[in-house]
Amino acid sequence: MALVLLFTQKAISDGDGSAMQKDHIKGIIGAIVDYNSRIGKEEKVAMELAREDIYGYNNQSLVLHIKNSQRDPFQAALADLINTQQVEAIVGAQTWEEASLVAEICSQARIPILSFADATPQWATERWPFLYQASPNQYAQMKAVAAIVQSWEWYRVTVIYEDTESVATGVIPPLSDALREVGAEINQLVALPPFTSSSLSEELEKLKRGQCRVFVVHLSLPLALHLFKLAKEMEMMKDYVWITTDPITSLVHSINASSIDSMQGILGVKSYYPETGDHFHDFYHRFRQRFSSEYPKEDNHEPGKYAVQAYDAIRTIALAMGESNMGGSKKLLQKIFSSDFQGLSTKIQFTDRKLSPARIFQIINVMGKSYRELGFWSEGLGFSERIDKRATYDNSSMKTLGQILWPGGPLYTPRGWTVLKIGVPTGSTFKQFVDIVYDDHSENKTSFSGFSIEVFKATLENLPFDLPHKLIPFYGTYDQIVEEVHLKKFDAVVGDVAIVANRFQHAEFTQPYTDAGLVMIVPIRSRESNKAWLFMKPFTRAMWLLVVIINVYNGFVVWLIERNHCPNLSGPISNQVGTLLWLAFSTLFSLQGGGLHSNLTRMTMVVWLFVVLVITQSYTANLTSMLTVQKLEPTVADVESLLYTNAMVGYCKGSYVRAYLETVIGFKRQNIKNFTLPEEFAQALRSREIEAVFLEAPLAKLFLAKYCKGFIAAGPRYKIGGFGFVFPRGSPLLPGVSKALLKVSESGKLRDLENSMLASETCSEVESNDENYRLSPNSFWALFIITGGTSTVTLVIYVFCHRWNVHDSTHEHKTIWRLMLAVMKYWGYRKRRFSRRVSDTASPRSSPNASDSWVQV
Repeated sequence: MALVLLFTQKAISDGDGSAMQKDHIKGIIGAIVDYNSRIGKEEKVAMELAREDIYGYNNQSLVLHIKNSQRDPFQAALADLINTQQVEAIVGAQTWEEASLVAEICSQARIPILSFADATPQWATERWPFLYQASPNQYAQMKAVAAIVQSWEWYRVTVIYEDTESVATGVIPPLSDALREVGAEINQLVALPPFTSSSLSEELEKLKRGQCRVFVVHLSLPLALHLFKLAKEMEMMKDYVWITTDPITSLVHSINASSIDSMQGILGVKSYYPETGDHFHDFYHRFRQRFSSEYPKEDNHEPGKYAVQAYDAIRTIALAMGESNMGGSKKLLQKIFSSDFQGLSTKIQFTDRKLSPARIFQIINVMGKSYRELGFWSEGLGFSERIDKRATYDNSSMKTLGQILWPGGPLYTPRGWTVLKIGVPTGSTFKQFVDIVYDDHSENKTSFSGFSIEVFKATLENLPFDLPHKLIPFYGTYDQIVEEVHLKKFDAVVGDVAIVANRFQHAEFTQPYTDAGLVMIVPIRSRESNKAWLFMKPFTRAMWLLVVIINVYNGFVVWLIERNHCPNLSGPISNQVGTLLWLAFSTLFSLQGGGLHSNLTRMTMVVWLFVVLVITQSYTANLTSMLTVQKLEPTVADVESLLYTNAMVGYCKGSYVRAYLETVIGFKRQNIKNFTLPEEFAQALRSREIEAVFLEAPLAKLFLAKYCKGFIAAGPRYKIGGFGFVFPRGSPLLPGVSKALLKVSESGKLRDLENSMLASETCSEVESNDENYRLSPNSFWALFIITGGTSTVTLVIYVFCHRWNVHDSTHEHKTIWRLMLAVMKYWGYRKRRFSRRVSDTASPRSSPNASDSWVQV
């Protein structure tokens, strides 16, 4: 930390002060640094070098006074140098907490302040117009961290940060946004006190018990070194990933060998500044010489980010002071804002009173006694091995940067997540949901199958990250296995576990992947119905009417043609009508073909007989089916009747149903019996050991599919339950798994699994509807058209063959012809009503006249 106070002291006297001001400008710089920190040591040496370079420039001279701040922002803010008169500007304030304190005082005195804090909020510059941010904005650094996470397909990270306001407001939000842009998210935030705390080991122990193995560390260097030392002692290096940000990585060069040994394999993101040009090389060599002479105990004497940053800050103020020519604080403020030169760290330009943000960062990998420079990350371009015109960029992966040494030295890339211990209940009543098979009587060779297992596998396929896991059988009740999640013995539970309210005190559930509901299943019994008119049921009313009409018509045609050849068909009108009806309906049962004399009659009767055969056979088959189908009804209509009769009921052993039956519905404890197999349910219901069984809706479907002949669902469905996956309360995995489960459902995969694994056995409706079995004319239209058409053709032929003999007939024959022609007239009238769409082909007034002429013949 450094707090630099710049005072300008005009070399004036009472008589000729104005003339001396034009001749020489003398600046007094006060610096407050932390002598105990590497940052403070580098800043002290860099400021001294900047003073030497500025001396004599533009007729200026600088005096540098340095005090030890003990790294206390209040002491820094209240240092006695602040109260010195004629202070024109303040440069420093390493953290936002320090900058905010000094900015308040300086704004009241209208003194510009250049802060080194890189997380200055936007509102701060609006509140304090004299506040400037003199360090590049590090927001893009968080995008570099997110790009590393994306490269290795880690989708959840734990952030360990120093519990300060500047980090909480200036680092965590942009890091969270950057991770979200690449499809990752923060799994957990761990805030540590600013100084070494005894609780650090406890926090690491909690992280070790968690699932996430990717850590982003944003701490001060001393706290970070203590963290890594404890992590190595607790064996939290191998299979773990540690990513450090700029406050640590920019000081890796200064870490001694014993401390860096605990950081092997760590990935780091550090600020990049070009180490080229004569100016930098001169500064570099001078810095090493000065630093080694003042701090010989330091292992490394190279300048870092904070050294070049301090050098540029002194130079910025000095140049602005020279150009303002003692024009006061307002003039100095304007010159600072208009600064435009190439510094050691970056190009010095201010936008909205903030130094231009950093766009390029260096990626390093700690190994041995130092680190290896893997490459660079540039905003908008991605990763590259070099920074020049010939560089090639990969915007999505850093795998092109070469082999990485991971913590603990594994040859494989860490998964980023520990293997989840997932409990699977062994007491599933219906093995279609969960079936556990032990091979060779060894639990080490256990296979898990069933609908719940397949749904879980499909859910994992829709997660944006790999989730290593191990399924472990659990022998106990469903409530007990949910409690095991609360006790940290399982990381999750997969199986036919119902979602009920009392289990939320121990764990949380995903979205349900089955229907919710509690169903009552009871035996069925036959229901007697009125069968007096059953013989009419095979045909619909329209069918019966059409059969009568077509039989009468066919009988009429046969009677008309055969009456001249058979004396039995002659006689009084009443006798002939009776003979006609007998002839029409007797054909349904028998036919005396030998008594026919006309070929026309024979043709009509052959077709008619075929139609009658088909109709009678269809009638017989349908009537037989109706007589054999049973009408069934449930033995128990509702729950109230069970409660009233004090009946025994059953449920699945180990499920929540017992408590629900007892506390909500009101069954007595002694009237509730548990079963473990579907066969036991069926046997108990048949033997009347129990009157009903209560099952969750998905289990009830399976039971009825298997025993559809003897049982039925009755009563209301209670809206409760539904199967889901179990996770600890507050688990970061829960939202992602629930979202993936919804994708399985929306994509149709869940329905396909249900059809293939749960709906293999189907059951028809228990009670049939007679209307569904009754035969209508729709099934016989073709036959009726054939027989009706044949009879009509024979009738027309007969009429034309005997037309010229009509005038020689007796009165009786004329009566018959008039009767026949009247029937034909009526038949033609009916046909015209059914053929309205073609009525324009004949004159509506000609047809009646034509008919009348036939009647008069």
